[in-house]
Amino acid sequence: MPSPEPPATASFRSEMASPANARQGSATSAPNLAVAVDIGGTFTDVTLQDAASGRAWRAKTPSVPADPSQAFLTGLRLALDEAGSDPAEIGRVLHGTTVATNMILERKGARTALVTTAGFRHVLEIGRQDIPRRVNLYAWVKPKRPVPASRILEVRERIGAGGVVLEELDEASVEKAIEALRKLKVEAVAVCLLHAFANPAHERRVAELLRAALPGVAVTASTDVLPVVREYERSLATILNASVMPGIATYVRRLEERLADAKIAAPLLLMQSNGGVAGARSIRRAPALTVLSGPAAGVVGARDVASACGISDVITVDIGGTSADIALIKGGEISLTQHGHVGEWPLSLPMVDMVTIGAGGGSIAKVANGTLTVGPESAGAQPGPACYGRGGIEATVTDAHVVLGQLPESLLAGRMKLDPSLAEAAIRKGVAEPLGLSLDEAARGMLAIIDSNMVGAIRVVSVERGHDPRDFTLVGFGGAGPLHGCSLGELLGIEKVLIPPAPGVLCAEGLLAADLKAEFSRTLAKSGRIDASEVARLYAELDAEAKSWFEEEGVVAADRRELRVALLRYHGQGGELAVGWAGDAVSTEAEFRKAHATLYGFTLDAPIELVTLRIEASGRMPEPVRPKLTPGKGAGPLAKRQVRFAHGSCEVPVFERESFGSGDCFAGPAIVTQLDATTLVPPGWSGEVHASGSLLLRREG
Repeated sequence: MPSPEPPATASFRSEMASPANARQGSATSAPNLAVAVDIGGTFTDVTLQDAASGRAWRAKTPSVPADPSQAFLTGLRLALDEAGSDPAEIGRVLHGTTVATNMILERKGARTALVTTAGFRHVLEIGRQDIPRRVNLYAWVKPKRPVPASRILEVRERIGAGGVVLEELDEASVEKAIEALRKLKVEAVAVCLLHAFANPAHERRVAELLRAALPGVAVTASTDVLPVVREYERSLATILNASVMPGIATYVRRLEERLADAKIAAPLLLMQSNGGVAGARSIRRAPALTVLSGPAAGVVGARDVASACGISDVITVDIGGTSADIALIKGGEISLTQHGHVGEWPLSLPMVDMVTIGAGGGSIAKVANGTLTVGPESAGAQPGPACYGRGGIEATVTDAHVVLGQLPESLLAGRMKLDPSLAEAAIRKGVAEPLGLSLDEAARGMLAIIDSNMVGAIRVVSVERGHDPRDFTLVGFGGAGPLHGCSLGELLGIEKVLIPPAPGVLCAEGLLAADLKAEFSRTLAKSGRIDASEVARLYAELDAEAKSWFEEEGVVAADRRELRVALLRYHGQGGELAVGWAGDAVSTEAEFRKAHATLYGFTLDAPIELVTLRIEASGRMPEPVRPKLTPGKGAGPLAKRQVRFAHGSCEVPVFERESFGSGDCFAGPAIVTQLDATTLVPPGWSGEVHASGSLLLRREG
């Protein structure tokens, strides 16, 4: 269910007793208060937490697309007012944002040009031979490139695959490109020269000349964004980074100014796509690192709440108004991928391995040629689902829940009323009558389709990665995750579903659980069998880069962590698998074979090649204090309501989430309401309240 826009902003607090032990030692000194702000397309969510007690105050306020920093400060003031605290008490500001994502998707980035090696002007147009797996081969049209050929300039130089200079840089050709860029009136320039990952000398010189000659123009070199093999992916990443650089720089500067005006002197840390945070300076340099900022924070938050319950293997399902973001966590480790996408474009920067589909509370149901589809088109926040009463007339998933009685009459603690008659009218006209179904059959059919779509996405991150979903706990969050958690569990054979204490604002909560993080990669000059001396040399270079980053971010030695990763492949393969560097060639190759067997179901009798080395550096931040609920006394329902399930209609108790205490249990069917979400517990399921505040829902029998 999309978070409905209230007539006014909303705030609420979490009051839990006896905090759990906090981890000692951190990347920064422990602040009195930490604030996390997640800006979405519809709402800005804020969590303010006291570091000593773990007590939290939360607020929701409508986002302001024209100036996201405005909603940032509005929500922050709401939380501070609720807490009765002074801005000067804030010691840490964490931020997740969709600004870079929206700029790329909506193509509102800066006017960007690409400078590349002579002869490679059409690398973007050539791209790759593969097409999206779910499209029609004969109908698919290659997406428009982010930079047209008219804004791609060539310079004369050539470096071989091994890093040897084959042709010196012709600076006269650079001057010629500069004159052309002036005439094109570009706002940003991406520099991506052939084999710059093996020898960045020419690329760095070109970037230096451009910066000197084009003041006010953002210049990005591929070696500062993605210094690895494959010129198409490297070019795209550099271009997308350059295109959002001016906008992100302006946004971050404005945000820092607003924080200063509010008397907040705490450092600003921004969430990255890799599940870690970084300082504003790092983000200004590589803003494309934030493209999956919000969803990544949700995965981190899901891992944190699951860990508090002693659970390490989870499938996370974040369902909002427009989309569902799905990821898998094994052994408490969040998987990263360098094969992600933003819209139709591949983006090979390290990011949380997740699948996003157009499935949410605002997903619109349509009938065409006797076939019912739900999504990916969404009603969004304006006009929103029909039941919101804002002019929406098309049937949505939220309307189906209202028709079946699975949502209460009002949301946001009574601030927003839902109109069942409008939901019924929309579903009757748009779905029931065209298909000759009853109102209930139409609503249940809509929910069955949206659940089936999400099950397909869950199988992508589980079954297609060699994991059995039945071995995992499903964590449902976002505005609609708690409504669909149990039904998804039933379809997948999952026995346990976890609902976080504040599921609707978990992306903001996840920011408080994130560590500082950065990746440093180096592709070998020539792929081949593992050479121990070459590995040692390259890791030494990467160690030096990581050390410089630690110092820039102010991470003390005790809080520094490094994970060494190797990307390997069988000879003849076109893609690599990332495995932990085990310290020697034999052990690392054994890890690769194991990973290959898990993912593909077989191994090959072929030489293993090392392609790229990577260091994943992290700086520990203060771990969130996990308060514990006081023991419960068996909370009773506040009301009862009629809910129509597939087996028939029955009266269902409605519980208020805040009335629960640790150890409280209840049997389904039941509905649990709270300000930011509604949880549906169908027949055959039971619920127990964990001491951490999470709801553990189990399938009986």
